[in-house]
Amino acid sequence: MLLPKKIKHRKQHQRKFKRLTKRGDRLKFGEFGLKVIEPTWISSRQLEAARRAMTRFVQRQGKIWIRIFPDAPVTRKGAEVPMGKGKGSVEFFVASVDPGRVIFEIDGIEEEMAREALRRAGDKLSAKSKIIKR
Repeated sequence: MLLPKKIKHRKQHQRKFKRLTKRGDRLKFGEFGLKVIEPTWISSRQLEAARRAMTRFVQRQGKIWIRIFPDAPVTRKGAEVPMGKGKGSVEFFVASVDPGRVIFEIDGIEEEMAREALRRAGDKLSAKSKIIKR
């Protein structure tokens, strides 16, 4: 799974979502891409599951780029912990994704195969997404 090697502060405030992203909304590397159309958090587990689904479907042909990185820690307190007593411990890391952001790009394979691989990856994510073409 994707995790930051080193972080300056162990616990962070939650990030707010914007309306539409101005960064990362176009394809840069590949011919096809998967674009998110609603604001969400994407965890490192979801990213890894989507990457594995794409890689297994294309049988390691072509090239896949992951355009986001889960760098925001999410904390949780244990069950039956009373109010107060500080912030919980870090449970997992997420990438805060705004609508319009390209998450995956793929190149080097034919269109039908790329569309099916990106569809399978989109099924693993917690957000609605669409497939785009250069």
